Amino acid sequence: MLAVAAVFVISSCGKKAIKQAASETPPTGEVEVKILCSGTEFFSDDKTFRANSVGESGDHIISKKKAMNNAMGDLASSINTTIKSVIDNYVSSREVNNVEEFSEKFEGLTRQVVDQEISGIKTICERTTRTPDGKYKTYLAIEMKSEALVESINERLSKEEQLKVDYDYLKFKESFEKEMSKMN
Repeated sequence: MLAVAAVFVISSCGKKAIKQAASETPPTGEVEVKILCSGTEFFSDDKTFRANSVGESGDHIISKKKAMNNAMGDLASSINTTIKSVIDNYVSSREVNNVEEFSEKFEGLTRQVVDQEISGIKTICERTTRTPDGKYKTYLAIEMKSEALVESINERLSKEEQLKVDYDYLKFKESFEKEMSKMN
């Protein structure tokens, strides 16, 4: 009984220590940094792709452009990774005559759609600060709705004669939604 009680006390102390560590102030000499336009509310989820970044320059317009370019690159990378997984899952679940050729064409078309859709992003947070040395720092977060991406992919694939025969929108959308649910 003593051993069981000890385990209970140790495990409850461990949970208490974790909660305290999360709410304590940083150790001496360290300063906690809050990054603007960042945090859990700016993470991708099952409905939306999101990315954030920071750009710094002596010119405030260039700092914004740097932040936007970096965020768009991160967003495109995240989308492409997700689409690649969706395509792999979708193609493996379908019985297609020439799997490799189908997969290559499918992937190529979806990349074109992603490149086009990236232009439809929305800025959800933008903050600019001035550093002590006179530079501008722009913090930026952007997003793109996943439903718009799926619809654009569907529209493009439905027009492609060679792929139309083997393309099943409902299967593709199901595979896409399954991959997006992993982001929660």
